Amino acid sequence: MSNSKLVVFALAFGFAVAVYANAASTHSNVTAPAVDVRAGQAGQPATLAFTLKPVGRNVYAAIDDAKGDAGANAGFVIGDDGVVVIDTFEHPEAAKQMLAEIRKLTQLPIKFVVNTHYHVDHVAGNSLFQQNGAVVFAQRNVRTWIHTENLKFFGKDIKPEERKMVETLGSPDAVYDTGVTLFLGSRRIDVRVFPGHTGGDSVVFIPDANVVFTGDLFWRNTLPNLIDATTSAWIPSLNSITAAAPTATYVPGHGDVGNADDVKNFRDYLAFLREQITPVVQQNKTGDDMVNAVLPAVTEKYGKWEFFKYFAKPDIVHTAAEIRGDKKIPQPEK
Repeated sequence: MSNSKLVVFALAFGFAVAVYANAASTHSNVTAPAVDVRAGQAGQPATLAFTLKPVGRNVYAAIDDAKGDAGANAGFVIGDDGVVVIDTFEHPEAAKQMLAEIRKLTQLPIKFVVNTHYHVDHVAGNSLFQQNGAVVFAQRNVRTWIHTENLKFFGKDIKPEERKMVETLGSPDAVYDTGVTLFLGSRRIDVRVFPGHTGGDSVVFIPDANVVFTGDLFWRNTLPNLIDATTSAWIPSLNSITAAAPTATYVPGHGDVGNADDVKNFRDYLAFLREQITPVVQQNKTGDDMVNAVLPAVTEKYGKWEFFKYFAKPDIVHTAAEIRGDKKIPQPEK
């Protein structure tokens, strides 16, 4: 994890750890093989922030590199008369690189962007695509939360330039409540809303390619950030998604491309957390006592997953707060 490249995630980790500390003290036509796209300019080697993977006919996943240079995963779909982009990374430079990769493949207009949720590691490149003619779609809450809820990841001592960055992120141009269907000529893109990660999460289905972009509703072999989560709703959402596309290729918000079994494994992590934490909460344990009662079992089962050292303890704290009924989560638009 690179502090210089993974700024917002580092801040998110810090915020999560701060929450844990407070709790303890008081009570994120293609048939070619996958390629790691790396290019040089003017004789100088340049490494892209992501690996571009063909996952279906003219469907590409942009998978964040091991250092977090992109901050999250993204992707795009090329249709008959245009392109749709799914998420726009944490770092604008990564978004510029993805735009350049799209232009290597097609000169069709980039018509749409879909933000899977508001977290800054998925939306920081919105403005770039808007400047290139794209209309950004998102669930209704994202339009407000993108400028308000993202501030918390920088902590109470947020710098003026950080606040300005959040406040000037490209807002969605069009919003929906439960979903929207987009068309690229004959190519259909189904966007559907499912509760769980933030309260404004969208999943993008590409029916003719049998590909699903989940955003942060699915983290492959990776512990998630549960700061805004409602796991009681998230688990049935994952059941519904895999039932709708049991043989699909799944592009997660973080981690490598997977399948329905990988999604179910992630669902089982959330269920395991709830199973382990519920009796401890019922015993009125809080803080370190509560975390220490649950952490050994979580470590034994999931200790090798990515982001474990960053999110294991905060995930326990956040889930316990949800089960107790005192967790604060973003409130929907009225």
